[in-house]
Amino acid sequence: MIESIRLGWFGGSTLFSSKFPPLWLSRNIQTIAGLLAIGILAIAQTVPVPLLTSTLNRFGLSIFDSYQRLSPRIYQDAAVRVVDIDDETIRQYGQWPWPRTDLARLTLALGQAGAAAVAFDIVFSEEDRTSPLQLADRFASTDPSIADALRTLPDNDGQFSQVIAAIPTVTGYFLTNEKEGQQAVPKAGIVVSGTTPNSVVDYRNAVLNLPQLEAAAAGSGFLSIRADADSVIRRVPLIARQGKTLLPSLSLDALRVALQAESVVVKTTDGSGENGNPGDLVALQISDIEVPTSYAGELWMHYTKQVPERVVPAWKILSGALTDQEMGRLFGGHIVFIGTGAIGLRDLRSTPMSDAVPGVMIHAEATEQMILKQFLYRPDWAIGLERSLLIIFGAILVLALPRLGAAKGALLGGAAMIAIAAGSFLAFSQYNYLLNPSWPVLAILVAYVLVTVLTYYREERQRAYIHKAFDRYLAPELVKRIADDPSQLNLGGELRPMSVLFCDIRSFSSISENMSPNEIIEFLIAFLTPMTDLMLDRKATIDKYIGDAILAFWNAPLDDPEHHQNAARAALEMVARLKQLNITFQGQDDVPWPDEVSIGIGINSGPCCVGNMGSQQRLSYSLIGDTVNLASRLEGLTKYYGIQIAIGSDLQRHISSFATLEIDRVRVVGRETPEVVSVLLGDDSLAGQSEFVAFQAKHGEMMSAYVAQKWDKAEVCLGWLIDHCAKFGLGKTYAHYTSRIAAFKANPPGENWDGVFTATEK
Repeated sequence: MIESIRLGWFGGSTLFSSKFPPLWLSRNIQTIAGLLAIGILAIAQTVPVPLLTSTLNRFGLSIFDSYQRLSPRIYQDAAVRVVDIDDETIRQYGQWPWPRTDLARLTLALGQAGAAAVAFDIVFSEEDRTSPLQLADRFASTDPSIADALRTLPDNDGQFSQVIAAIPTVTGYFLTNEKEGQQAVPKAGIVVSGTTPNSVVDYRNAVLNLPQLEAAAAGSGFLSIRADADSVIRRVPLIARQGKTLLPSLSLDALRVALQAESVVVKTTDGSGENGNPGDLVALQISDIEVPTSYAGELWMHYTKQVPERVVPAWKILSGALTDQEMGRLFGGHIVFIGTGAIGLRDLRSTPMSDAVPGVMIHAEATEQMILKQFLYRPDWAIGLERSLLIIFGAILVLALPRLGAAKGALLGGAAMIAIAAGSFLAFSQYNYLLNPSWPVLAILVAYVLVTVLTYYREERQRAYIHKAFDRYLAPELVKRIADDPSQLNLGGELRPMSVLFCDIRSFSSISENMSPNEIIEFLIAFLTPMTDLMLDRKATIDKYIGDAILAFWNAPLDDPEHHQNAARAALEMVARLKQLNITFQGQDDVPWPDEVSIGIGINSGPCCVGNMGSQQRLSYSLIGDTVNLASRLEGLTKYYGIQIAIGSDLQRHISSFATLEIDRVRVVGRETPEVVSVLLGDDSLAGQSEFVAFQAKHGEMMSAYVAQKWDKAEVCLGWLIDHCAKFGLGKTYAHYTSRIAAFKANPPGENWDGVFTATEK
């Protein structure tokens, strides 16, 4: 019957035909579902699905951030400097805002040093409160004479505007959407090549500088930078608009002023021949510098690490700490941005390189990129390439998975994801292309999970039907293994290190002699159940029950790195539990329990062959090997030595922190190689007690003297040990040694004696 069922499964009978579709149809269902999912993802990349698209785009931006940290832009001196009003400057020159005369002095010093343009990352929207005219109004009612005197002094804003007019200066202003209000007017001429761009951000209001400052400046640009949803600035807008008026950014107009250009050329898709909707911005032209932008007129930032050479603290200029030669070297022919990096002024932004970067540094780096023509590109073919990779890799995995299986499919999918990620990083680091790997990677994950889940569902249905077909004929544990893997019907096993335990009830024949068969069964259930629970709690596999004996092992079928310790602790717990059972069942009638039940346990560790063993008719998951045989012999030796737990030398080495004693060197029945037998008395808590440490030392002294044939010394040690051995239950062991030493004193074993005792019983 078993053979016919096996042939039905492997030979193509109709055993399962009424329950399952053919295998090719199952695989086609998985393939169709996988390809459909890939198609949906490809469409979602083109027609945005709000949550999915935003999540993947954010993930892609995070990937680009990691690329920047791994491969930042190498700093080159592009004739751009930042004058930082830092904490030390504030400490020396007082709190912000400063008198405009100080700023005029700072600007004049930069102009005299030969700066090509001085750009302010600061908005001067209100009059200087420290100006003489402002102070005169305060004294007008209290002291008119002081007020009149103050009105004769030069106005601070006027002095500042005169310096601005004399030095090529670019002012900054904010664009907002709070409400309609002021209209910014560009200093630069904006020439549009193509359709007027409608893809740039439109603002309703502007926070401008004082009119006299704005009129005196050679250029002006907006400071507003929109961060991404996670507050990180990855792109800097170079062009914005108010209504129909196009406006340049501070960095863009600073470059124009430095190049002494009159205008900026704005190129859109239909004016440059690139793909996209009409009016989508693609590039800006200033003199001979063409700057690629996103459709929204943004420059993808490629940041450098923090570079001290780029920054000069403002106090060094105001205090005259720099010589004329140093000023000329630092600022001559340079575009100089003035901004506030002091912590208290809070003009700090997040970038992929740092959580706190002064905003002026971002404008400066944008200008550097334009001068050096070092740009990051998100080319118009990027989405098409990403979609193609999504479809190709997703489809390959969908088609290959049913044939490869989950493990090999995972390797293929992992290799594909690594290749995509590596290609994306290579495109960034070598060619400055921004190619988002998240969509193709998601397609691979979706393909793998979907096909694997469908395969798992099909196989689970097959397993359920296998149980129905087989469990009437085979053991349940074998049915489960066949359901998990039908190839397990083959005979054989694997070699692995294991711990093996034999447990046997002492004098079971005498116990069973006084019980009926039913009482024997009740007694064994009452004994075996708690013993089994203890071993299972310690990750044991119960091999079999042999009457009153138990065979268990560790480290198969599942790995157990602590199998030595688990086996030892299980044995100790079994001994302790038996003491409780003897007390619990003594004198009661519910369970037929003898007055005193004792056990012997033998544990050994080493290599074993474990697997399905037996015959073609019936298999059993079990183990064989010398390790198993020796464990059985160790259990038999417990009767001879009067101990409860005997362990082999390999196990003793692995539980050296436990309380163990070497009790003999024995050549067991059926085995030529002698074995060092030890007794397991307790765990590491007992091993650390001073009483045991002293006992262990004296026992070791006795054993050394015994092996060295120093009989008198051995007898002295034995006398002490016998007086102190009651707690450790070694009285019978020491009685054997007393008899042996007396016999050896009468008949010495000779010089070649190795101290080995040859057992004659199992």
